[in-house]
Amino acid sequence: MFVSYKYADDKVKNLSIWGLTTVRDYVDKFEKVLEESDDIYRGESDGEDLSDYSEDTIWEMLKDRIFDSSVTVVFVSPGMKEVGLQDKEQWIPWEISFSLKETSRKTKSGNSVRVSHTNAMLAVVLPDENGSYSYYLEPLNCCEGHCIQHHTEKLFEIIKNNKFNRSKNPLKKTCKNGTVWSGTCSYIEAVKWEDFIGDYEKYINDAIERRDSIDEYEICKSIN
Repeated sequence: MFVSYKYADDKVKNLSIWGLTTVRDYVDKFEKVLEESDDIYRGESDGEDLSDYSEDTIWEMLKDRIFDSSVTVVFVSPGMKEVGLQDKEQWIPWEISFSLKETSRKTKSGNSVRVSHTNAMLAVVLPDENGSYSYYLEPLNCCEGHCIQHHTEKLFEIIKNNKFNRSKNPLKKTCKNGTVWSGTCSYIEAVKWEDFIGDYEKYINDAIERRDSIDEYEICKSIN
C-alpha cells in the first residue's frame, strides 16, 4: 500500500495536546492500526523542487515505493496544494499519476519484465484545525437526500478528474438544485478520516472492487 500526502501540512486537527500535529502524524496513526502483513510505502520527498526533473527521473525516484503496491491512499488536507506552484511541480500529482498507470520494470537480473497494474485508489479527508471536514465535504440542506458537496477545486487536477467519472451505469438522483450523483460514482472515492480509521479494511476492499471494475470509469492518468 502506498500513501500519498503532504506531510508538513499542519492545517489539521491536533491529535494530542502535545505539540503541533501534521498530516504525517495521521499517517503514523494509520500505520499503527494496519495488519502486520500490510506493507506501507510513504511518499516523503515533500518540498523538493520538481521543475527541472523529467518524468522519467521522477519515476526513478518513486518506482521502488509505488511499483510493488496495489492500493494507493491519498490523504486530503487543507494545505495539500502549495500556492504558486503548478501541479507538475508537486509530488502528490506524480504519485497519483504513477499509481494509476500500468508500468513495467526489468528484474535485477535484467532477464524478464514485471508489470504493475493500475492501483486501487482512495481519498481520506482529514479534519481541519477546527475538526471540520466542510472545506472539502460540505453537507447541504437542499433536500431530504442528505446531499454532500465535494469541493473538488481544492484537489489536484488528476484527483479531480477521477472524481464523478463513472461512465457505465452511473447512479443519479434529482433534488431541487438539479441532478446529483448517487452511490459509487468515482474511481477515487472520498471518506472522512474518522470513518476510515474505524474500519479501514472496508474502504480498502471497496477501492479494490472499483479497480476490479475499472472499465466502468473514465480514468485520467496524466498530469495536465
